[in-house]
Amino acid sequence: MFSHLFLDIDAGTINWSRAQFALTAIYHWLFVPLTLGLAVIMGIIETKYYRTKDVFWRDAAKFWQRLFGVNFAMGVATGIILEFEFGTNWSNYSWFVGDIFGAPLAIEGIVAFFMESTFVAVMYFGWKKVSPGFHLASTWLTGLGATISAWWILVANAWMQYPVGCEFNPDTMRNEMVSFLDVALSPFAVGKFCHTVTSAWIIGAVFCVGVCSWYLMKKRDLRLATESLKIGAWVGLIATVLAAFTGHISGQQVAKVQPMKLAAMEALYNGGTDQGLTAVALVNPFAQPDYANEESAPLKIDMPYALSIMATNDPHGFVPGINDLLNGYTTPDGKVEPSADEKIASGKKAIAALAAYRQAKKNGDTKTAAAELATLKANIQYFGYGYIRDKSELVPYIPVNFWAFRIMVGMGCLFILFFALILILTYRIPYLSIITRRLLATFGLLPETAADSYSVTSLPAWHYWLAIALIPLAYVASESGWLVAEFGRQPWTIQDMLPTWAAVSDLHSSSVALTFVLFLILFTTMLAVEISILLRQIKKGPEYER
Repeated sequence: MFSHLFLDIDAGTINWSRAQFALTAIYHWLFVPLTLGLAVIMGIIETKYYRTKDVFWRDAAKFWQRLFGVNFAMGVATGIILEFEFGTNWSNYSWFVGDIFGAPLAIEGIVAFFMESTFVAVMYFGWKKVSPGFHLASTWLTGLGATISAWWILVANAWMQYPVGCEFNPDTMRNEMVSFLDVALSPFAVGKFCHTVTSAWIIGAVFCVGVCSWYLMKKRDLRLATESLKIGAWVGLIATVLAAFTGHISGQQVAKVQPMKLAAMEALYNGGTDQGLTAVALVNPFAQPDYANEESAPLKIDMPYALSIMATNDPHGFVPGINDLLNGYTTPDGKVEPSADEKIASGKKAIAALAAYRQAKKNGDTKTAAAELATLKANIQYFGYGYIRDKSELVPYIPVNFWAFRIMVGMGCLFILFFALILILTYRIPYLSIITRRLLATFGLLPETAADSYSVTSLPAWHYWLAIALIPLAYVASESGWLVAEFGRQPWTIQDMLPTWAAVSDLHSSSVALTFVLFLILFTTMLAVEISILLRQIKKGPEYER
């Protein structure tokens, strides 16, 4: 299939196209999660205004909506560029699966984006023009629209990870959708959406707590700071717990349909039953390990049985390693998984059958066409493997997957403790608050004199700086999750169906490199502008109306 085109594309074009898309996606994801997270914060705050009629809550809602608006605008700009890149840099991909991949993106643009765009206008300009109830609904619908937008984008991404609801048509040379519901409601899509959105709420909560901590440190707008801090901490604690749960579900789905990604995440060279989850190991971050000749990563410390439980819900469950997946294996229940070489051979057979089928149809030889079509269908499962030149290409870059996964999980655990500690200290929960304050004082984290008579508004400055410092760390954790999702899928653009080098546009590498530099300058400028505006608005603070 298109081998004369796909395999002759300059390697520089492939690398620059991947780099440019990664650049755009990473910058875009700096804006999206804050939009989704702040939507929840400002919705809760305006709900309190609607219920209490206290103008303080109206002013607080307007403040957080201003910060939301700045970030929302930047996210829209980068998102539009991201979608255009599918046509410019990845035209082979777009042509091959555009009927499937384009559907959720079209729905996102037509329904979700217009929904949030409509209600965001009411949210900002309708305070004195519509009823409080309608305005509150507009605020929540703005956030809902952004969340629905994320749903359809994540459906498209999940389909790349786990292609379902489609069939390859040898006459049109395209993959065509046969079940929209299978695509839209794929278990992989549902799991990815839930995990991604809850992680976005964490970023919104960390941002909220960080901003409030700055006000507390400056001894200004104390009611806004303390009340918003409580809301942010509750949202954050609930979100982190949900993210841990949905992450477990996502991990099981990855183990089922992307076992090589899981093996790379764990640096699991040789699998088996009773597998432990690696806590830490000495994986060189700058070089691919010699997985073929090493039993396991050096200095590996794991949690017994935890990986088998995560992947199979069974402490004695079988989890394949990298070498198992490359060389083939048989599970304890007798299921035989073919080797990478066998899959590659099957894929080449499918490609040859496709070419022969099309030639036979062109010549009017229906008998030969039918026989070649049967061969194609028998080997279509491994069609994409026919473009793999060496089985080592099937192994993702292990160091990125291994360390990014641990950064994500480690930061998630830190945030659970962080939000729980804030709530304990803020609400002065009996016993828990006393014990916590005593422990902090014992380790020098609170002055002895403050151990029994502190206030959240009078903590040492480093407490507030710590909360502020966690804002960029939340982004690091979130971006690390995406690194695992996308690096772990390599070498596939579409899992087991289309390799990355077969998906790019036939462009000159210098053209892509030039646009990469231009986008880098543009996006960095946009990020700097957003940070500048956000800092200015935070420094300005809420506008109180009497």
